[in-house]
Amino acid sequence: MNQPEFQDESNFPWGIGVFDGHCHPTDTMASIADIPHMKATTLTVMSTRGDDQDLVLQVASNLNESNEGNEDAKQRILPCFGWHPWFSHQIIDDTTTPDNEEKSPDEIKKAHYSSVLKPAPDEAFISTLPTPKPLSQLLSETRSRLERFPSALVGEIGLDRAFRLPQPWTPEEHETRDGGMTPGSREGRRLSPHQVRPEHQKAVLEAQLRLAGELQRPVSVHSVQAHGGVIEVFKGLWKGHERKIASRRERKRRGSHVDAHAGSDAEDGEDGKQALKKSNGAGAGADAGEHQHPTPVPPFPPRICMHSYSGPAETLKQYLHPTNPSDVYFSFSSVINFSHHSDKSIAVIKALPDDRVLIESDLHIAGQQMDDRLEEVTRQICEIRGWDLRQGVQQLADNWRHFVYGDALSDS
Repeated sequence: MNQPEFQDESNFPWGIGVFDGHCHPTDTMASIADIPHMKATTLTVMSTRGDDQDLVLQVASNLNESNEGNEDAKQRILPCFGWHPWFSHQIIDDTTTPDNEEKSPDEIKKAHYSSVLKPAPDEAFISTLPTPKPLSQLLSETRSRLERFPSALVGEIGLDRAFRLPQPWTPEEHETRDGGMTPGSREGRRLSPHQVRPEHQKAVLEAQLRLAGELQRPVSVHSVQAHGGVIEVFKGLWKGHERKIASRRERKRRGSHVDAHAGSDAEDGEDGKQALKKSNGAGAGADAGEHQHPTPVPPFPPRICMHSYSGPAETLKQYLHPTNPSDVYFSFSSVINFSHHSDKSIAVIKALPDDRVLIESDLHIAGQQMDDRLEEVTRQICEIRGWDLRQGVQQLADNWRHFVYGDALSDS
């Protein structure tokens, strides 16, 4: 199937609000100066590894604080803090690792990388890898950053069965590397045969999902050749917290109850808002009676975005099942979805509900190129969905706001 033709509308309605659901501009710090001049309203900026956590924090602090006192100013940066599966081998799970007090740091490092990488690397390769960070430290640092930004997300996190670690830098590569790129990424190096074992990736992912649940933050999830594994982790955390689906008899009884109280729509009224909050775990216990106990915080995030979703349309029913207690969204980028998975992505976009579609650039550089990509993918999605351009931009903006803010948006 060919890519859809763009709608013939010369003026793009940026004024409605255009939100990049997933991007990495801190990988090219020189481009950060272009963000105040961009047309996009807000960039949802991901962190992925040790090299960029504080960069995301600093950029959000600098750009957002500069808008204080200006009611018309845009929130340029929505920061996200998380550890990407490509770097999950750098985390040692000290919650399950046996006592290492009698081992030297080198022995701990060797045992860790020999355990979490396949095939097990030799000592020369291990020597080029960083000292692993304890999972407990990662969670503590992430919690601190999230608490500094009440709207911040957890991301980018996830699973990747295709990724292989890059080979160590050669002296020639290191000499000629682009100094404008934030260290830590592949940067064109050849790939080694070593992969991170799925069970270790899952442990790092689950720990971050639990933190997101505790703080009630949405998450941005990476999944490559791992949709079954991601669903498995989600279902493990959702177990025992499933939403109840009303039976036909219950729906009929509720219908007669509504008829008897015509004009009182609980879902649109304050009572309905509070009930919806409680069903989603938000504000649990806030309105509890004197003899009621607060509802425990769920061990899963309230909302999930599957970024640059590359799975088949058939898998959507597992993510969108009505008993799932997390609301799952799907974002799309022209650089991924319409370059490598065009036919599959078109089928997915057609199958999704209107209110679960998001856009993203997934770019590592801010500025005009990012704006161009956002306009491009917006036009593509509008064509696929049959939306006129203004309708589509408004729908996508509303979807981003609900993904980020949830029920709080309805109460503002």
